Amino acid sequence: MQLGMIGLGRMGSYMVQRLMKAGHECVVYDTHPQAMEDLVSKGAKSAPTLGEFVQKLTKPRAVWLMVPAAVVDPVLASLKPLLQPGDIVIDGGNSYYHDDIRRAAELKPQGINYVDCGTSGGVWGLDRGYCLMIGGDEAVVKHLDPIFMALAPGIGSAPRTPGATGTPSTAEHGYLRCGSNGAGHFVKMVHNGIEYGLMAAFAEGLNIIHNANAGKVKREVDAETTPLRHPELYQFDINVAEVAEVWRRGSVVGSWLLDLTAQALRENPELSDFEGRVSDSGEGRWTLQAAIDEGIPAPVISAALFTRFASRGNEEYADKLMSAMRYEFGGHLEKHAKAGER
Repeated sequence: MQLGMIGLGRMGSYMVQRLMKAGHECVVYDTHPQAMEDLVSKGAKSAPTLGEFVQKLTKPRAVWLMVPAAVVDPVLASLKPLLQPGDIVIDGGNSYYHDDIRRAAELKPQGINYVDCGTSGGVWGLDRGYCLMIGGDEAVVKHLDPIFMALAPGIGSAPRTPGATGTPSTAEHGYLRCGSNGAGHFVKMVHNGIEYGLMAAFAEGLNIIHNANAGKVKREVDAETTPLRHPELYQFDINVAEVAEVWRRGSVVGSWLLDLTAQALRENPELSDFEGRVSDSGEGRWTLQAAIDEGIPAPVISAALFTRFASRGNEEYADKLMSAMRYEFGGHLEKHAKAGER
């Protein structure tokens, strides 16, 4: 099957390579010529303009957008006049599902089909495959099945769930039509919200282990700091990297995320290459908004999101206000960290 790919960052490029390995024909377009040249050398076709890109695609055209959420609408505005009834646009990025519903409605009068596809797999997807969460008309999604099948990890990526019988479902292959337009990105949105919580839990737990030698640390005795009541209980020098390794083997919390954590710790146990400023690309916020609209409690995801805000210094003013209030009501002076302390 033929697919046009717009956006050749690491994920877009790797998806094209995976598709070509499966025997599909890919036409690519990106504003960076080098990205296209690299894929042409591997067998893809390219075009210097969107117009020529569309002309190289066979009707009904299937165009996959793998661009940042903020760029989707401008790209669609340029692409829409070039498409014809029956053509399909797939947004494989992390768009807000509200936008998917709007875009599908805007394209419908022209007869252009819209599919939203939440894509998980990151830079490992070339070899591991991509977990795909899809929203769109059932017939249109079925038409694209060869593409989804090639991108997905496949039935062998995990053992069948006990009790599963008969022909494996697409979900067992690693892709699922979740519902109508917007449903794919809705599921991916919540997926990423869960990811926030999992990452925060691993980070907090391993940080507690990292500081299990708190009883060995000398502290100044003053009225401003609560003393560690039983320092003899915190005398452990535990190798956090090795803890991550042992947890990978037979532990209930074993997971691919833990595998990646162990790899990061093995490469740099002190994590000195990182400042700890954690971005959020929107999905955690949108997940919380959905939880609020539905009246569903989500304290773990909300705490994880606010932790990310704090990591970027967005609580500094509030911290200063607390210091100011303590000084005003009790004359408490701030304690400043010594060099090397945080």
